[in-house]
Amino acid sequence: MRTIGPSELILNPDGSIYHINLKPEHIAPTIIFVGDQNRVEKVARHFDDIEFSAQKREFKTIVGNLNGKRLMVISTGIGPDNIDIVLNEIDALVNINLNTRTVKNELTSLQIVRMGTSGSLHKDIPVDSIVLGKYGLGFDGVLHSYEDKGIFETELENAFIDHCNYAPEKSRPYIVRNSSLLEKKLLSDQIFSGITATAGGFYGPQGRVLRLALQDNDLNHKIESFEYKQLRVTNLEMETSVIYGLSKLLGHHAVSMNAIIANRANLTFSKDPYAAVEKMIQYTLNKLTT
Repeated sequence: MRTIGPSELILNPDGSIYHINLKPEHIAPTIIFVGDQNRVEKVARHFDDIEFSAQKREFKTIVGNLNGKRLMVISTGIGPDNIDIVLNEIDALVNINLNTRTVKNELTSLQIVRMGTSGSLHKDIPVDSIVLGKYGLGFDGVLHSYEDKGIFETELENAFIDHCNYAPEKSRPYIVRNSSLLEKKLLSDQIFSGITATAGGFYGPQGRVLRLALQDNDLNHKIESFEYKQLRVTNLEMETSVIYGLSKLLGHHAVSMNAIIANRANLTFSKDPYAAVEKMIQYTLNKLTT
């Protein structure tokens, strides 16, 4: 059995895992990912009680209970690279014996729900609405660092690449399905669903122009106009595809919920983004715990 070296699985002096500063007993069966550390308390204030809280760097965690269900909410910060840290470390806490540094024989499957903010790519998905990502479309390349275990939706990827005439020098876009178990629990006719696209940055990677010219000025329009078997790219953000991909590879369930605070198609922004986020939090917690 392979032993994982100290340089590969780094622990703090108190035995907690390196970046997120948590121990195995802190991990709840259902975990909520938020980007902004200030959103952790906005979610946790709905809990019936609080068991534990911690913070290291941008990774803030609160563990508590709601309607008899144990929940953990953690801030991941922004971007695919941070998801790679948080999800791998959470998985290590439940599926690796930290004393022997070996993978456990019986693996634990977690439920992971992202509650994020996003921009809509279509005029008919207005600001202040909620989008559930049926698929995650990644432009970041993080998943290509791992062995391909058949998690990618290759037919859908090829259709997208052909439609966009996607530049071959860029990392190949990848598409991963969400957890049907969690989708069934969270989807309703009150919200939208489709393909949630994940960019590796906020400005150029999402088609914003300040002082630098873009490699493809029409890419956002190509993404917006893509449709395949009644699927379209509904929104653009920075975390979903990596959450879906790593969760699939590691054996966890994941779904992404996004409050739409901007509409890129008509250039509008929510007049009260905090209310839009609160609406998403209440909707998601209610669906998860009742």
